[in-house]
Amino acid sequence: MASALWRGSGRRLSCPAVRPPKAAAPFQFLVLLMAGWIHRRQQLAIAYLQAENRVLRESLGTRRLRFTDAERRLLAEKGQGLGRTMLAELATLATPETILRWYRRMIAAKYDGSDTQRSPGRPPTASDVTKQLLTMARESPSWGYTRLRGALRDLGFDVARSTIQRILRENGIEPAPRRGKTLSWSTFLRAHWGAIAAADFFSVEVLTVGGLVRHFVFFVIDLKTRRVHVAGVSNSPDGAWVAQVARNLTDAASGFLKDAHHLIVDRDPLYTAHFKEILASANVELLRLPARSPNLNAYAKRFVGSIKSECLRHIVPIGERHLRAVVREYIEHYHHERNHQGLDNVIPLPLGQTGKGAIRRHERLGGVLGHYRREAA
Repeated sequence: MASALWRGSGRRLSCPAVRPPKAAAPFQFLVLLMAGWIHRRQQLAIAYLQAENRVLRESLGTRRLRFTDAERRLLAEKGQGLGRTMLAELATLATPETILRWYRRMIAAKYDGSDTQRSPGRPPTASDVTKQLLTMARESPSWGYTRLRGALRDLGFDVARSTIQRILRENGIEPAPRRGKTLSWSTFLRAHWGAIAAADFFSVEVLTVGGLVRHFVFFVIDLKTRRVHVAGVSNSPDGAWVAQVARNLTDAASGFLKDAHHLIVDRDPLYTAHFKEILASANVELLRLPARSPNLNAYAKRFVGSIKSECLRHIVPIGERHLRAVVREYIEHYHHERNHQGLDNVIPLPLGQTGKGAIRRHERLGGVLGHYRREAA
């Protein structure tokens, strides 16, 4: 039939020519060759690293490997990209399940907030607000919760009344009605600043012809100015001696306590009833401190620590006369040359303005005490 159609049409049918395939380009062949060589080199490198890891593991024996968090993170990040199948062929330090578990924990920890320190209920009040509230409550004992809240609001702190009550209760501060009936010791001192003094003894070992003899120095300090007065020195103080000291202190013309109204003392038995009567006759009230409460007489105790550490520790007084001279020199230094930290680090009773000339060191007691001062130009 095909031949009939051929003959009947009178035309010759054309068929498209089939071209032979082109030969591979030399460049492509070279690329394939290099890829195969690189793959083979990678396989050799992997095989070597696996063998090296096995040798290292065998040298460690049965000892368990201890990985740090950074090492676990590194193995997890690199191992997750390989997948379980390839990890089974390559991993030798840890199993594929372990490495993938490390990766899952690493991802989960990224979105986990369980490590943050959270407490139930409302967040705590800021420390600066709490500090300011306690300061106000102690300095203003008559202020109640509402008054304290208003004062805090004026400073930009919005604190609930119940929160103020809770903070004061946790810090042992009573409500205003009971707190206002008692006056703190620091508030009492500030309220009577300039009219209150403190007294105390300190002992010094003095070298005499008979050996070391303990002497007692009785002094009085004005709390506001820190001015110190040595009232007496004795190696055997008694009631009569202390009574005479009280008369000298309350002398109307030159007594150190002529302008004072309160004198703080400890519970030393030398402060007899006669001593108290002499002070009372000069309108000076004796405030005897409770037992074992040295902090209530802190200003006097601090002076004792200063004179002993800065002066008496470096000198052995030879006789009572020498002791009096040493103490007198330190008192002059304490008043006119020594910066006092309790008075904003200034000299309590400076002698005058310094000059503009050269700086010189002035010494007392052979250099034990000293200060620097500019000379007059």
